Amino acid sequence: MNKDFRQTEDLIEALKKNVEPNLAGVKIVLCPPFTSLELASRLTKGTPFAVGAQNMYYEDEGAFTGEVSPGMLKSVGCQYVILGHSERRQYFGETDEFINRKVIKAQASGLVPIVCVGETLEQREQNITDKVVTAQVRGVLKDITAQQVQNLIIAYEPVWAIGTGRTATPQQAEEVHMLIRKLLGDLYGAQVAETVIIQYGGSVKADNAAELLWQPNVDGALVGGACLKADSFSAIIKAAAAKK
Repeated sequence: MNKDFRQTEDLIEALKKNVEPNLAGVKIVLCPPFTSLELASRLTKGTPFAVGAQNMYYEDEGAFTGEVSPGMLKSVGCQYVILGHSERRQYFGETDEFINRKVIKAQASGLVPIVCVGETLEQREQNITDKVVTAQVRGVLKDITAQQVQNLIIAYEPVWAIGTGRTATPQQAEEVHMLIRKLLGDLYGAQVAETVIIQYGGSVKADNAAELLWQPNVDGALVGGACLKADSFSAIIKAAAAKK
C-alpha cells in the first residue's frame, strides 16, 4: 500500500529512463495499487514492463463490496496478479484453500498468478520450514494440471524476512527453492518442474540481489520496499539481466 496516482507516475517514468529497453530473458512486472493500474498500463505500453495487480477475488461479479474481479484487472491491462502474499495471509486470514480458488480463477481468466508461499520465524526456528512450505505448495496448487502449472509463478517469501531488513542467506533461499522444485517434480514430473519460475521475495535489495539471483534454483525476485525507488529497483533489474 504505497504510492498514490502521481507518485506511481513519477516512479514509472524514472524506471523507463533507468532501464534499458531490450533486456533479453528478463521479465519485469510492475504491481502498483488498484488505483494506479490503468495509469501503469498506459505508461508502460511499448516498454519492457508488464503490469500486475496485488490481489483479486475469485468471482466475476456480484455482491462482494470492495473486491476486484479478474475481468476488471484484465480491462485495465493487467497480465499478472499476486496471490497469497504473506501479508494477505497474516492480516486478512487468507488460507491455502482460498488462495487456490483465486489461482484457478486467475488462470481461467487469462491472468498469470504469482503465488506466494513461506514460513514464519517461529516455524523456521521450530525446523518445520520444509513441512510448512510443502503443505502450502500442495494446497495452493490443488487441482492445477501440469499444463497449468507451467503458466504460473511461485514466489518463496519467508515471512520473517519481509519488511524486517532480515534476508535469507543465498544458501537458505536455494535450499527452499530446491525443495519447491523437487516437490513440483514429484507432482508433475521433472521436465515440467524445470520450466516453473520460482522467485525469492524477502528484503531483496540492490546490494544482495545478485548473490540471491545467482543461485541455481532462484529464477527471479519478488521485490518489496526496494522497488519504491527507481535507482534501487533498476539495480535489481540489472542484477537479473547479468544472470542471463
